[in-house]
Amino acid sequence: MTNRTVLVLLDPATEIRTSALELFTIARGLGTVEAVALAGVGVEVLAQLEAYGVESVHQAEFSDAAGRVVTGDERHLPAVVAAALAAAVRRADADVVLLPSSFAAKEAAALTAHALGAGLIIDAAGVSEGDDGRIVGSKRVFAGSWDTSCEVTTDVAVLTVRANAVVPAPAAARVNTQTEPLPVEVPELGVTLASREVKARSGDRPPLEEAAIVVAGGRGTDGDFGPVTELADALGAAVGASRDAVFEGWWDTYVGQTGVTVAPRVYIGAGISGAPHHRGGMQASQHIVAVNSDPEAPIFEICDFAVIGELADVLPQAAEEIRRHKG
Repeated sequence: MTNRTVLVLLDPATEIRTSALELFTIARGLGTVEAVALAGVGVEVLAQLEAYGVESVHQAEFSDAAGRVVTGDERHLPAVVAAALAAAVRRADADVVLLPSSFAAKEAAALTAHALGAGLIIDAAGVSEGDDGRIVGSKRVFAGSWDTSCEVTTDVAVLTVRANAVVPAPAAARVNTQTEPLPVEVPELGVTLASREVKARSGDRPPLEEAAIVVAGGRGTDGDFGPVTELADALGAAVGASRDAVFEGWWDTYVGQTGVTVAPRVYIGAGISGAPHHRGGMQASQHIVAVNSDPEAPIFEICDFAVIGELADVLPQAAEEIRRHKG
């Protein structure tokens, strides 16, 4: 393994999400792991970082050109995050930057790569070292029809990594994680952040883009997402929808090329025909289960397990059986 430094974005700094633990796990296979936080980290977070082999944390301290300290929600703007990452790369002489694949993180990654003149890979499903020591990102493109391996030829590589790319695993031995301040000058943004609202999770369900299991409903629900949410709650899964279902006002977040792109370990599509737009947002899933009353539905062409039947009958039976098994 080449001796390199890998930076991982830690946002928020108040908790460590599963997606961040996955990034730390990947980073350890590439080199020395360091984190970049947009605020100070607490004792509990620091303990997790030590368990996952993070050698140091660069805690950003933001100010503008006039010396005004920047705090609060402005720290999460992609341009501000990019400024912190670029400053950390220069401070640590880092070789790789890893971010999750949220919409905001993708924008920050692009701005970071532009500032550094670095190679950029978005939505990588895996990150490894090539035969010549360069960073290689694997991903699916063209609505999941091609599997590609992309080698970064610049000195610095910036990648966003899809959730569920690896199973998070602590380091073999704990480390003593050091924290250090990272002065960051915020660029002229040209915008003023009026407000920022963090969307509340639905009960105990995980975020859709990070979930290991996703249950999604489509037009076949006829607007009744009760069976979909029942099965999701039995599985501890996130809930999504097709674009049509969202446009009808039945759910608020859809999976697709212009919606949320997911790559869970298990994807269950209920009452979803499998149009190209939808397939482009979920075809990278490791295992696909389809429930549809139409035996000719296109989603059956890509699924691993097919159930031909009415979702209103199938999903409650599956949820009941899962609860019984858990009990």
